[in-house]
Amino acid sequence: MHKLWIADGHCDSLGDLTSGKRDLLGLAGEGHWDLVKACQAGIGLQFFAAYIESEYKPFLAGLRGLEHIEAALRFIDNNPEDVFLVKGQDDLSNLGNSKKIGLVLHIEGGEILGESLFMLDIIYRLGVRSIGLTWNERNALADGVGEVGSQGGLSRFGKQVMKRMNSLGMVIDVSHLNEAGFWDVVAGSVAPIIASHSCARALCDHPRNLSDKQLKALAEVKGLVGVNFCQDFLNETGKATIDDVVRHICYIAEVAGVDCVAFGSDYDGIPSPPLGLEDASKFPHLLEKLKDCGFKDTELTKICHGNFVRVLANVLK
Repeated sequence: MHKLWIADGHCDSLGDLTSGKRDLLGLAGEGHWDLVKACQAGIGLQFFAAYIESEYKPFLAGLRGLEHIEAALRFIDNNPEDVFLVKGQDDLSNLGNSKKIGLVLHIEGGEILGESLFMLDIIYRLGVRSIGLTWNERNALADGVGEVGSQGGLSRFGKQVMKRMNSLGMVIDVSHLNEAGFWDVVAGSVAPIIASHSCARALCDHPRNLSDKQLKALAEVKGLVGVNFCQDFLNETGKATIDDVVRHICYIAEVAGVDCVAFGSDYDGIPSPPLGLEDASKFPHLLEKLKDCGFKDTELTKICHGNFVRVLANVLK
């Protein structure tokens, strides 16, 4: 694999796999992400998100989450020449060294846990290594960004989950978390944290984006931001291009440092990617744009994959 292989902090393609809509092999050419497109992109690490659909919340969230996990594990078992599960330090040395893609199983929203730390231990044993504490709404852990006006941070249970995730070696993701919760995680986590798929609020004033203060805080805790390709997060017209993605990457690198910025495409979780990044196969175009911006090779390596690998090396057991 090329030295500028890609780590992508978020895609929602697993939902199509679980529902039977697509097999993600890429033979039909549908969707934003599949094995063919990922190979064309040079993706070597993919955070594979299990988004629990609203109709399953709250009472069936745990069951639906387990269905997503089972679908992901079956996909890995059925495609051993193409993908492998990233669970610990030993797996990191395999990243970027072959055509195989390392998958980090990620849960988007703590509803899967109900109010049980035992469930956290169970999904850890199943291979989950990353959790976004909330989606946009409130759950037992905290309030999401959709709870407009809420000043509530992490609940008592949310703080217990944070502590247990630190102990187990799981990545805490603050994308979708409201600002009070964000600051609770910054103050309370003993390991680096990520905003896997967010952008810069200074460039686009959207509640899912992060302020300069938040960006700098992530840098201080050795975390990162994966820049989201959602058009609504990239500019306020809702009609974005690849140049808007570049603009956010450059801005975050300037404000928080190049060690704090990465990719978090949100492919198959956004309705329409920006012009020039229509699907995962277009990642090489983004690299060319970043080269034109004057980033050094060492800086490009950090943005492309080095920052995510560093966080995993500092979190996983």
